[in-house]
Amino acid sequence: MKISEILARSGQPFPSIEIVPPLKGISKEELLSSIQPLMAFHPPFINVTCHRDEIEFRPEADGSWSRHSVRRRVSETAVCAAIQARFPQVEVVPHLIGAGMTREMMDSQLYDLAFMGIENVLALRGDCLTGEKRFTPEPGGYRYASELVADIRRFEKAQGASFCIGVGAYPEKHFEAPNLEMDIENLKRKVDEGADYVVTQMFFDNAVFYAFRDKCVSAGIHVPVLPGLKPLSTARQVEMLPESFSLDIPKALAARVVAHADDKAACYEIGAEWCAAQCADLLKNGVPAVHFYTMGKSDNIVRILRECF
Repeated sequence: MKISEILARSGQPFPSIEIVPPLKGISKEELLSSIQPLMAFHPPFINVTCHRDEIEFRPEADGSWSRHSVRRRVSETAVCAAIQARFPQVEVVPHLIGAGMTREMMDSQLYDLAFMGIENVLALRGDCLTGEKRFTPEPGGYRYASELVADIRRFEKAQGASFCIGVGAYPEKHFEAPNLEMDIENLKRKVDEGADYVVTQMFFDNAVFYAFRDKCVSAGIHVPVLPGLKPLSTARQVEMLPESFSLDIPKALAARVVAHADDKAACYEIGAEWCAAQCADLLKNGVPAVHFYTMGKSDNIVRILRECF
């Protein structure tokens, strides 16, 4: 079933889950065992992230260096297949990233997904390579996620396929955007090209999300907007998350975590409490679903789902 249909038919808010494909060397059973506790809360779909291949330069015998593409994680397609087989009641939503992909390569991936009966994708531009100062698309590839959305719709018409397309959004703006208003204009372009719903980046202040949601409506974006949450779990994340994801952590939360920086259990508890309060407030304020970034660990997410759903 398509996510758009799930959202239209659902009589009450529900949780959805996002997982990261494991590093090579992790078994299928280890991966599925980490997902199993979340199934008690009946998430209708699970997103599976995609990581672009890394680039390594290796010395050659003649003194030159050769460029090699390296994939360190199991592919999202393989993870989706494993989830489909073990949890057939759950829809899988593989992430498609334009970074590092040509249109021919994307067509090949879409063929595979259609062959597997997968009807849902999340279309993202993707990140720069490590060391890149500015995003550079592949020749014949995608500079913007809106181009990827348009290309998926082109593939559908050519091949008789049908996908529900989700896209990402940034309540505190993408770090490359000059301001939030222009970032929302970019989001509107993705919706105009055919996106069916929006999932936001994590945030820690619900007021930021509500203001963003209102601005989306004012900009003419009328597809569902799903808030994305991730509980803080370590003191280091107070510094790392703002740097990595270009977001703010409220002073009240940051101060509590920093005050208990030497107590890992206390930091974990503070993060889970804050996220549960966020989730409860979002549900009271009419969100259709809450999307949880698990980052491969589920204990704190299970606790939050138990409290809120």
